[in-house]
Amino acid sequence: MIDVKARQRVLVVDDVVENCELIAAYLEDLGCDVVTAHSGGEAVAAMETRPADLVLMDVEMPGMNGLEACRQIKAASTSKMVPVVIVTAYSAVDDRVAALEAGADDFLAKPVEQTELVARVRSLLRVKTLYDSLVQTEQVVFALARAVEAKDNFTEAHSERVAEIARRLATAAGLDPETVAATYFAARVHDIGKIGVPDEILNKKEALSPEEVAVMRTVPVLGAEICRPLRSSHGITEIIRHQKERVDGTGYPDGLSGEQISPAARILAICDAYDSLVSGERAERPQMADERARAVLLRQSGRAYDEKLVWLLFNKVLPPVSSPVS
Repeated sequence: MIDVKARQRVLVVDDVVENCELIAAYLEDLGCDVVTAHSGGEAVAAMETRPADLVLMDVEMPGMNGLEACRQIKAASTSKMVPVVIVTAYSAVDDRVAALEAGADDFLAKPVEQTELVARVRSLLRVKTLYDSLVQTEQVVFALARAVEAKDNFTEAHSERVAEIARRLATAAGLDPETVAATYFAARVHDIGKIGVPDEILNKKEALSPEEVAVMRTVPVLGAEICRPLRSSHGITEIIRHQKERVDGTGYPDGLSGEQISPAARILAICDAYDSLVSGERAERPQMADERARAVLLRQSGRAYDEKLVWLLFNKVLPPVSSPVS
């Protein structure tokens, strides 16, 4: 888990040693640790070893230039949210556009003025602290989701399997990377609302009573509320809330139909159902083999599930069956 109280690190990247020393001196009173690199390649290697909380990057350096280093830092999962400030003598619009396209978050003009540098660095470090706090919150939610899953004897590792299939199906469906990531996250925690369901209902071997069914139907709404404070919460909460909607409009909690249900929520519904059928999520359901689960989903296509997404799941995501579905 991230320690948001630890001293933050600023990586200064410039092939001129004196420039690095000057910036380090300017930042001396900020209470952060300043480390240096003298080429784009060194910067990328330093971020791979131990990501800094902020990068101040020169552009023109021997070997890998600052823009390519910025691009690689932003492409890495461990450092993609680290602010990168391009420190350059170039001020043309084209230069700034190139830096933005490489993933830069801000610019500083050379020669660097101390007051402006300190203000920018202080502001961006606050942003990074806030981001780290949100990441920490997400880690807590993941842990809570795993604890909730452990309450239900029939869902061991269910959410992880659903999330992986959902990620692959969202990618196959051509959703943008941010939506794919939100789909994966929502799938990881889609059952977190079960925290509000008594254990005797979750683990009941007999069929649920109407009253118990009503309690189970609160799971998507409660789960969405729990996840509302998270990053990109609007997209995530929508996916979780609408995971039990049906394309024919007979689902819950909002009775949405067809395109009213987001593609991500339709994907989660399919992947959740598939893994539940294969794994025997609830005690009253027999464990179903892959072929039998496919048959159930195909019969429900166009009613409960999106036909095109079901086709994609069986033809582009999951391995083919060895014998025809009966």
